[in-house]
Amino acid sequence: MDRQKLIDQIYECSFVAANWPKLLDDFANYAGAIGGFFFTFDPSVGILRGVASDRFRDHLEAYRAGGWITRDARNTRMWAANYGGFLSEMDVFTSEELESDPTYRAFYEPRGIGRSMITAIFPPTGPVLILGVERSYADGPTAPASVQSLNEIRPHLARAALISSRLQAERARAAAEMLGVIGLPALVFSDAGRVMAANDLIQRLPDGIRWLAADRFALIDPGADRMLRRAIEALDRNDPPTPRSFAARGEDAQAAMVAHVVPVRGSARDILVRSTGVLILTPVTRPDAPPVELIQSLFDLTPAEARVARGLAVGDTLDEIAAASGLSRNTIRSQLRGALEKTGSRRQAELVALLGGITPWPKSHA
Repeated sequence: MDRQKLIDQIYECSFVAANWPKLLDDFANYAGAIGGFFFTFDPSVGILRGVASDRFRDHLEAYRAGGWITRDARNTRMWAANYGGFLSEMDVFTSEELESDPTYRAFYEPRGIGRSMITAIFPPTGPVLILGVERSYADGPTAPASVQSLNEIRPHLARAALISSRLQAERARAAAEMLGVIGLPALVFSDAGRVMAANDLIQRLPDGIRWLAADRFALIDPGADRMLRRAIEALDRNDPPTPRSFAARGEDAQAAMVAHVVPVRGSARDILVRSTGVLILTPVTRPDAPPVELIQSLFDLTPAEARVARGLAVGDTLDEIAAASGLSRNTIRSQLRGALEKTGSRRQAELVALLGGITPWPKSHA
């Protein structure tokens, strides 16, 4: 492939992240490799997110799913070298070490890969970016001339990564400020729950958020914070992107607000724009009960649980709800327990206060 054309593609990917798989395929062809890969890495977590050329996607997914990055001596030695360029397997292993390395024997060799050229790029903010290509193991050791040809292109890759890093920070800030304009205290968080941007409204909440070191955050309410962590873990696992809402209390242990965890998906999320989700905190201020459909959708309740929750919110007793639905009081109590658990409420009073803080969308008037 023409070198200048490849460089043009690199800079194009700075702004159009969807083009990375095609670039990695062309990059692999340029290097005489089977495929290319690009992933973000945090030493405390592992691979956060990655993208690969079509021919290498299955290998990268198996590598990530198997947790190989934490056991791979090749990577450990490459990063320990702290070298500002591409390194091959022969730069960090002797031939004898390569033959006996556990990861090579268990992962690379069975897949017919392992002859590599890899580099690490360190943006000013965010996790390390790892980019590389894999050649067929049968092709033999990687030649120094092949590594040098990639090192001539590496400065362009590093610039593109820095541009993308700045863009993702700007996009996160703009998203948080937009939510502030419409009156929603919010922050945008990345992989592993780090704050990318937070608007003034959420920073001014008196007792909702605890701001931690290393750009991390926590909800003051321990129970709500546990639910938040589970929601963030589900987003990192790419579980079905269902928004999660639950009660969050302040220092005085009251249900002072509703926390909404909203996933960032599709074209809004990619390898470099690392937003994982948005946390929105809605203070409890209104006594009105929202519609059953809204309660059900916000808190992932069953229709029966949502009806019980709304019945309590409008002042009905459990006996009255049971009589109106034709069900036993024990059945209604079971549905109430489900509603309490899913909303993070401990008592009926907290559930009622929580639902009172949800403002239904106003009806239009002709």
